[in-house]
Amino acid sequence: MKRTPRNPDVNKAAVYAIVINAIQLLMLLLFVLYVAVGNLDEDGRLNLQVIAVTGAVMAGWGAIIDIRDALAARKLSRTVGQLKTVNEQMDQLNREMRMQRHDFLGHIQVVYSLLQMEETQEAVDYLEKVYSQLQTVSKVLRTKMTAFNALLQVKTAAAEKRGILMELDIRSTMERLTIPAWELCCAVGNLLDNAMDAAAFSPEPRITLTVTETLGQVSLTVRNNGATIPAAIRDKLFEPGITTKGENHGMGLAIVKRTLEQYGGQVTVEAREHDTCFTLLLPRQAVEQPHP
Repeated sequence: MKRTPRNPDVNKAAVYAIVINAIQLLMLLLFVLYVAVGNLDEDGRLNLQVIAVTGAVMAGWGAIIDIRDALAARKLSRTVGQLKTVNEQMDQLNREMRMQRHDFLGHIQVVYSLLQMEETQEAVDYLEKVYSQLQTVSKVLRTKMTAFNALLQVKTAAAEKRGILMELDIRSTMERLTIPAWELCCAVGNLLDNAMDAAAFSPEPRITLTVTETLGQVSLTVRNNGATIPAAIRDKLFEPGITTKGENHGMGLAIVKRTLEQYGGQVTVEAREHDTCFTLLLPRQAVEQPHP
């Protein structure tokens, strides 16, 4: 059974911190007072030991809780950052759609004017250009996951700016996935960024994103024709700190792997000469059967 991720309870954590630190201060005060004015005979030393041990236990307990909540806060901070990124991508998709809607009337007016002037071939050429633009937009709107559509729109535009051909083959609606949309977008976005960095130095840089589905899972592949991953790190690619990009990198793929496994998915890599392919397998929720 998949364990539901625990979200930090800020109020509960604050109460724990106040209570534990108050007890620690009380034990410290008792320790100081006993040393200063207490009777340090055999019984007194025993009492002093009891106070010291109790204080040490409380301090250890407090440290464990502080570490646990610090890790939870760190995870929450990363989640907030990821959600912010996804939200920015969705805003950009919304702007693109508004621009497309605004331009549509203009395209109709141009074609109408060309036809009125009996410039049939020019009208056809113009429509072909418009159709090509609409095809690009329609490719990233094939799924029913709005955040994923936004991600594809943003990454396609980024690849185009870098002179990288990004081919999309989307044959899934991305429905009934166990992984939340924003978690998936962060994982796929990381793979696409890595693919663009790898393909950028190829004579004809190209990335292919393919999404297919079966009844039980969705398969997503990100392929690029960039430099081959060195064999020395290929088997350790999903370990923290392993990278081909130099210092201050290397956590992305480890986070991708951990995120997918948290929701029952997995990620693998196949690397050949100028052909690197990452594959994500994403489980789907079972279809609810109608009650008789």
